[in-house]
Amino acid sequence: MKTKGAILWGVNEPWSVEEIEVDDPRDGEVQVQLAASGLCHSDYHLVTGDSPVDPFPVLGGHEGAGVISKVGPGVKGLQEGDHVVLSFIPACGQCGPCSSGHQNLCDLGIDLLTGKSISDGTTRVRARNKDVIPMCLLGTFSPYVTVHQHSVVKIEDHIPLDVAALVGCGVTTGWGSVTNVAKARPGENVVVVGVGGVGINSVQAAAAAGAKNIIAIDPVPYHRDQAKRFGATHTFASMEEALEPVTELTWGKMAEKVVITIGRVQGEHIEPAIALTAKAGTCVVVGMGNLEANDVKLNLGMLALLQQRLQGAVFGGANPRTEIPSLLSMYQAGKLELDGLITNTYRLEDINQGYQDMLDGKNLRGVIKYTEADR
Repeated sequence: MKTKGAILWGVNEPWSVEEIEVDDPRDGEVQVQLAASGLCHSDYHLVTGDSPVDPFPVLGGHEGAGVISKVGPGVKGLQEGDHVVLSFIPACGQCGPCSSGHQNLCDLGIDLLTGKSISDGTTRVRARNKDVIPMCLLGTFSPYVTVHQHSVVKIEDHIPLDVAALVGCGVTTGWGSVTNVAKARPGENVVVVGVGGVGINSVQAAAAAGAKNIIAIDPVPYHRDQAKRFGATHTFASMEEALEPVTELTWGKMAEKVVITIGRVQGEHIEPAIALTAKAGTCVVVGMGNLEANDVKLNLGMLALLQQRLQGAVFGGANPRTEIPSLLSMYQAGKLELDGLITNTYRLEDINQGYQDMLDGKNLRGVIKYTEADR
């Protein structure tokens, strides 16, 4: 089918909204008519070149929710009309990681930046007669996507699809990084470094876990104000500014859990984060940086002597097929705030303005809402 999408043709170029072709679903695939797509920082890493892609072009977007409009052969448990969230990491349920409870590390994730479909290794999207790589095998910056059933999670029909879209990445990543990976416990002190679209959900999770002090660190005043609304007890503009107050708040123990959710993590961020971490504490690196960078400033001697743990995290350590419905159930019960995460909504044609607003610190999460004009 012919529709439109936001295409990136090269590093440091703007998103180009233009006509694309999306194939019908093949074996094991469905086509989804999307209602909304989140504007996640991870897609901006494609623009800067921090997430290298070869070759361009790329159809961006990996946070989406909508209604299944077509079902290919061999699909099980899904049908036309089902409301679904797209999981930015597929979960096959059969590989080693999936079988051991780590669906966020499914072996199918190896092809997320290649554009090769899970079904047969070919592409489903074209623009200007060229094959297009859909971000995370999804490409939600288009009102229609053809995706594999392993990337689809069915949800209840009455959940608003615009908020449901956020659980496909940002909410689950931020929440799970505190609950699943850091394993925050009641009475602990939690520091969240960077409180944008992901980190704000780490703040929510720390509050739900019963943390004593929840320290949110972000240079943007708006983000710090929102962090207080979502459960932060204290806010600071930088890790350096927070060091002495955290020392006083914890009587010198420091924070048992530190979660780094900066939009673009660099090696220089690790040492000050470890300085905020308690003895035998855990520092979790969630935010993405340049995938080719390998320099980190860190005192390894103190890391060993204080028995601290530096832990990576992807998708919040979540099993999306269980955690996405669980988080949406919490939303329905009033125990998880999702509506307030959507700061501004945009038309697809305004995507570049949406990302500028993100860079300017105006949004927790900007969301593209699709209308009949986009079909």
